[in-house]
Amino acid sequence: MSFFTALFYDSFMAKTEKACLTEWRGNLLKQVYGNVLEIGAGTGANIQFYPKNGTRLTLSEPDKNMRNQLVEKIKNDGLDYIEVTHDSIENIDAENSSFDFVVSSLVCCSVPNLELALEEVRRILKPNGSFIFLEHVGAEKSTGRRRWQNGITPVWRKIAGNCHLNRDTESAISHAGFTFKEIKRESMRKALPILRPTIRGIAVKN
Repeated sequence: MSFFTALFYDSFMAKTEKACLTEWRGNLLKQVYGNVLEIGAGTGANIQFYPKNGTRLTLSEPDKNMRNQLVEKIKNDGLDYIEVTHDSIENIDAENSSFDFVVSSLVCCSVPNLELALEEVRRILKPNGSFIFLEHVGAEKSTGRRRWQNGITPVWRKIAGNCHLNRDTESAISHAGFTFKEIKRESMRKALPILRPTIRGIAVKN
């Protein structure tokens, strides 16, 4: 992701955060505990929602420009209990079955190899661990919105950090060996129309 894209990302998302994402993040993350890894942590939009007691938090962000903002935010807020890594989502430096929760938030759209990334998530989760996700996804097939997404995605990827507007992330999670414990499908309010379809919830290993 370019320096300028990373710099203006929070401003670009501000109205949507206020309209719905802040509420969704809070509801999803209030239930985490233990050893927690967030993949693709970006500029740290989720940090404020993690329980501070009984949680060991690791934030992974491979993009240098995003990671610099993340580290600065942690430093300014005195959050010295948080570890930041530069691990690629497809190659996480962690032992098998080492995390109670893995969290992804608006990440799966831009992962170069989503199948491999989800295999890694499954590998590092404990047998009773949970994958918490909040992702924008492709609209229903054969709809006008999906046709727009399909047409715009090749250009959009180049200007938006490899973001795929039309990814079938729900199917990918299921095919990676997860069962949905909870899933909600909802429009991401105040976002661009091509970005609005979302899924969020909790998946567990089969």
